[in-house]
This record gives sequence, structure tokens and C-alpha cells, in this order.
Amino acid sequence: MALDPLLEPFELGNVTLRNRVVSTSHEPAFTEDGMPKDRYRRYQVEKARGGVGLTMIGGSAIVGRDSPPAFGNLEMYRDEIVPWLRTLSDDVHENGAALTIQLTHLGRRTSNYLGDWLPVLSASRVREPQHRAFPKEAESWDVDRVVSQYAEAAERAMAGGMDGIELEHYGHFIDSFVSPWLNQRGDDYNGTLLDRLDVGLRVVKAVRAAVGDDAPIGVRMSLDEDLPHGLHPGEAIDALKHYADAGISFVSVIHGTIGSDKTLSEAIPGMGTPSAPYLDLCAAVKREVAMPVMHAARIADVPTARYAVREQLVDLVGMTRAQIADPYLVNKIAAGDEDRIRPCVGASYCLDAIYDSGSTKCIHNPAVGREASLPHEIEDTAEHPLSVLIVGAGPAGLEAARVCAARGHTVTVHEANESYGGQVAIAARSERRRELRGIIDWRYDEAIRLGADFVFNQLTESGDVEDISPEVVVVATGGVPDTDIVEPGGELVNDTWDVMTGSLTTGEALVYDDAGGYPALDAVEYLASHDAKVHYVTPERTIGTEVGSMNSPAYLEVIDRYGVAVTLAKQLRSVRRASATSLTAELFSEYGGTTTTVETGTVVIDHGTVPNDDLYHDLKDKSSNGGEVDYDALLSGGPQALTRNPDGRFQLFRIGDAVASRNIHAAILDALRLAITI
Repeated sequence: MALDPLLEPFELGNVTLRNRVVSTSHEPAFTEDGMPKDRYRRYQVEKARGGVGLTMIGGSAIVGRDSPPAFGNLEMYRDEIVPWLRTLSDDVHENGAALTIQLTHLGRRTSNYLGDWLPVLSASRVREPQHRAFPKEAESWDVDRVVSQYAEAAERAMAGGMDGIELEHYGHFIDSFVSPWLNQRGDDYNGTLLDRLDVGLRVVKAVRAAVGDDAPIGVRMSLDEDLPHGLHPGEAIDALKHYADAGISFVSVIHGTIGSDKTLSEAIPGMGTPSAPYLDLCAAVKREVAMPVMHAARIADVPTARYAVREQLVDLVGMTRAQIADPYLVNKIAAGDEDRIRPCVGASYCLDAIYDSGSTKCIHNPAVGREASLPHEIEDTAEHPLSVLIVGAGPAGLEAARVCAARGHTVTVHEANESYGGQVAIAARSERRRELRGIIDWRYDEAIRLGADFVFNQLTESGDVEDISPEVVVVATGGVPDTDIVEPGGELVNDTWDVMTGSLTTGEALVYDDAGGYPALDAVEYLASHDAKVHYVTPERTIGTEVGSMNSPAYLEVIDRYGVAVTLAKQLRSVRRASATSLTAELFSEYGGTTTTVETGTVVIDHGTVPNDDLYHDLKDKSSNGGEVDYDALLSGGPQALTRNPDGRFQLFRIGDAVASRNIHAAILDALRLAITI
């Protein structure tokens, strides 16, 4: 039987990789004081344990002080980073993986108002929309200094045990000289391609001299900026050949640019977009250059990755977000357990969470970044197996069922609906977000495999629980839409569930977004794409305040394509019947104190959910802990041992939206950290 193409070894310079799967450079913002301390190390080591061939750290490790960290970057200009790197590299190597680091000067892709408040540096004074800095045009002494900083950082990296170096070449300092639209200089750094390559070639030669002749040096480079005056494939490949002559030994192919929300979301495409959209570009590069080709954009599933390697479109395949979702992906491939891989659903929460909550988080693997306290793989560790009743089969209930069953408990799940999934199943009705089904399908399949028993169409009441006599009850009944925010007129409005389940048809609708999340924008898209005239209203100063920059461009495109009317900074005060077929919505501005009215056919409200917690409250007095959670024990991984009622016949807990209206990640985190202690 032929070896799986993904599992074939590969020679990268003087390094032998055990397979073709890579976790490409990215910055999870797990650094502490600019150093890769324990949290950062654990995150990387978990992937090494999971079988990855090469893990690349540093998602833009910075080489100088005038490249201040925009998102938790490693600070490679400091000597004290070397022992931290050495500890990390030793652990990664001990677990069989190779390790490289990406070095960069961020150039204009940072802020003037971070770190030492030094001027942001670029080839020309072209502002980056995303980080908003107006850069200084680099002088020759700046170039000399930065080239030296690259060499010094490379020396530190090798002293820290790295196997090689990668240079960032899209959206940062070096490529600002190479890209025609960014280089607007009138001196010797502009002109022919070789003139524009001068800075990059100097950096490559300096880094090569610092690391020696054999260590691999790669460049992560846009080979097609896809802009009217951008770097096109022909010129980019010529540039890459010059870099190869100077010492570059592999290329990580990028398509596009990253200076705005829109272009970043296209360079790193997420849910609702085609799989692996840039493999044709990789194949063209591979035909033209005699060096290993790596690529990582939207390769989230094993068949696609296998195809890319088998057809020789790439030599090394980056499954970066896929290994955030499941760092044991490679081991599962090797064991023949592909169907058990936790799927990446393309939500891009791993990226958006950096800006929203300070560090990377997978939408449905809460152990990411929490390796010190939460496991990626659940073991059968229950000393005394218990009977566990879980009420509700949404994402929280499914996770609780999966984890409790994996730990050896006897698990029964009651679900009032005819199938599982809860609010995620509703959200996945959006064509754009259909991949969310992977979150619930994977959990259901795992829970069934582990022996959990599911009973559907079962509306569980207090008496039912008493008849079953479980030892633990977990209420995961979720929430119901909260539309009780207008007076008068609450009885006249609809919610986003009505829209997404298809039970609401309308020719005209006002969608009032008072939560700032995805549901209102999904409702806008659904209605507009079904020929409704839609008016989006929010009390916020922008649309979808909780929707990050990786996903918001798609909704902005929807608003533009369908001509959706947008009203910001207005509160919905009341809804009245205007006629048999229309409503009048009263809008109020707390800024100007003015009131306006809008006539529409339907008013749809998103104000989060209200906990569906009647069962929980009915059971509290019958439980031993009265529903109380020992937070100290929860956060430390200790058992829940509180007793408020010695006569109670079971422990009682509630999780997810049955507690409060939150997001998918919060619901699954609730379930995981509770279930590992039961």
C-alpha cells in the first residue's frame, strides 16, 4: 500500500521533515513580555505531539524597536529571547517536529502609538488602512540599520535552536520597496526590478551569512498582489529567482495583499469561500522555480491537502487553522482516523479573537491557548463512573456529552427537537456559514462513538429527571430570542430565528441589531437575497460590532450588492400597526434627542437570547449543590464538591446560553471545563 502523500518525509535544506504537513507562521498573541514563555511553548508543542512535520513560529517576530508589536509579536531584537526559544525548540524537537521562525520588520503594518512611539517605517508615505499609521519614508541609514537588525535576529534565532528562518514579504517593510504601488520613491531604491529588490536582497544575504550555508531560509511572499499597479506573477517570479540566487531556499506562496479588512479576508479566506482557491498560482510558481513550494490558504481538510501534494502543486502543505482546531490532525491521519479530526469550519475566530479578546481562540476548541488547564484529547479518567443526564443537544450539551462519555461516564442526552444542534443548526442555515454544522456534527458523531445515548423529541420536565435518577444533571437548554425590548409593540415583532428557519416571508423588513453579532447580519443577507427590501438599524456607531474584520467584509459586500439601507446610532423605541400589512417603527437618537419613524412590512429584532432555564430552577431544590458552581475548582480543574442540600439526589449544573446569552466558543468552553471535572 502506497504511503499517504501527506506522510512522506521531505528534505528542506539540511532538515529532514517527517511529513509534508506544516503549521505556517502566525501570531496567536500568546507571548508574555514579548517572549515565548510557557503559554506560547505549550501551544506549539501540542502540535509537535500531534504529528506535524514543521511548525513555524513567530507570525512576524519583529527585528527592531521601530517595528512595535501590533498583536503580541515575539521581540527578536532582545537577547533575553534566546533561552526562551531554546526551551521551546528543545521541546518541539523532542516531539519529532522541525521548527522555524518568521522574522520581519512590520513596516507600515503597525501603529505609531505603540511601544516607544518611534515613526512607522516604509518605502513611501502610503498609509495602511488597517493599522492606520502614516509611515515615514525610509532613509538610507534606516535601511542599513534594518538590514543589520535582520542579521542579528537571525543569529539569535539559530542560537535559540531554530532549524531555519522565514522572511515575511507581503504587507511589511521589505516588500514595500518591491511592490510598484507602494514604492513611490524618486531615488535609487525605485526604478527597475533590481532597484526595487535592493533592500530585500541585502536582507537575504545578511540573513544567509548569519545562519550559514545549509540552514533553510524561506520567504513568505505574495506572488500575485492582484492590484492594478501591484506585483504580478511574472515579475514576482523573477524577483523570487533573484532571491534564490541570494540565498532563499523555499517559498511560501501568498495571493493578494493584507492592508485592509477586505484584502486580508481574501488573502486568508474563511467560511463561505471556495476551498484552496490559489493552488493554480502555486502550480505556476512550482513550474518556474527550483525550490520547495509551500502554501496554506484555505486548505482546511485532509482530502484537499492530499490532492495538493499528490498532484505536485505544492511540496509542503500548510494546514494552519486546521491544526488550531485539531493539533492532533496528523496523528489521526496516520492512524486511519481522518473521520475523527475536529474540523476547521473557517470561522476565522482564531484571527478575529486576537483583536476582540486579546489572543487566538478556536471557535470550537477551547483548549487552544489554555493547554495548561484544558486537554485537546480527552482520556478515560473518571475514577467512579457516574450516570449523567444532559438536557439539550446544542453545542454546549453535545460537548458535555462527548467529554463525559470519553471520561467513562454513562451519558444520556434529552433533546426537545427532532435533531441536535440548537442555535448552531439555525446559524448554519446561512449559506455563508453552513460549515458551522461541522461543530455539531463532529460532536454528535464523537458522542455516539463513545456510547452516549440520545433521545429526541423529548421535552424533559422535573418529574422525568426524578424518574431517571441520574447522579449528575447538566442543563444545556440554551436560550430563546429576546424581543422584549420595545414597548409598545413587542407582540408585533419577529426574531432572527423566524427569518433563518424560513417561517417569515416578507417583501420589506427593518432588521434591528441590538446585539452586534452574526444573527442580525445573517437575517439581513437571507432577506435581501430573497428579494426583500431591507433596512438595517443599530444603536451602535457601526454595523456588527461583534463581527470581526475577517468576516465583516462579506456582510459589507452584501449590504452594497443588495442596496440595504443602513441607519446607525438609533434605538428602536416602539412598533405600532400602521395598516393590515405594515408597521411603523419609532427610532430615537440619544445623541440628538430626536425621534423619527419608518414604515415597513416586518420588524426583526436581535437582542441576544433569554436563558431557557425553567427546568434548571425546578431542579435546584432537589439537587445536592443547588446549582452552585465552585468557580475556584472549575478554573483549577478540581472536582465540584459543594453540598448545599445533603438530601439532594444529584448534582445540578447549567451551561451555555442556559446561563446567559454568549457565543459558541463560550458555550463549548463552559461544557469542557465542567465536564472534565465530573
